[in-house]
Amino acid sequence: MIVVDSSVWIDYFNGRRTAQTDCLDYSLGYTPIVMGDLILTEVLQGFQSERDFKIAKDLLLRMFLIPMGGQEIALESATNYRFLRKKGVTVRKTIDVIIGTFCIHHHFPLLHDDRDFDPMVNLLGLKTIER
Repeated sequence: MIVVDSSVWIDYFNGRRTAQTDCLDYSLGYTPIVMGDLILTEVLQGFQSERDFKIAKDLLLRMFLIPMGGQEIALESATNYRFLRKKGVTVRKTIDVIIGTFCIHHHFPLLHDDRDFDPMVNLLGLKTIER
């Protein structure tokens, strides 16, 4: 099972071809994908067309949907954020710390195209999909 960050889904739905979207395209047929509720929100909120929104929603809701928050993840995320700050790293978006912490906690590799996750890989042991 893998988690695919909104940075990849957004490129995928916008038709941008990258190493990450190619990996996602391949994985859709072979690898179970965990759809986190936070990622679902990030992806779907960007659609302007009602038709495209419904198509994407129908596709994404076919995946294994799981809540990414809760007390334990919230506390671990705060600890991870503070640890990174002490190392001189400021993650731009709190939601990325939560997604990264969720993946670390559950041992899910993350497919992403967002530099905010790089310090989590280097300093917290976040596993990513090789692209």
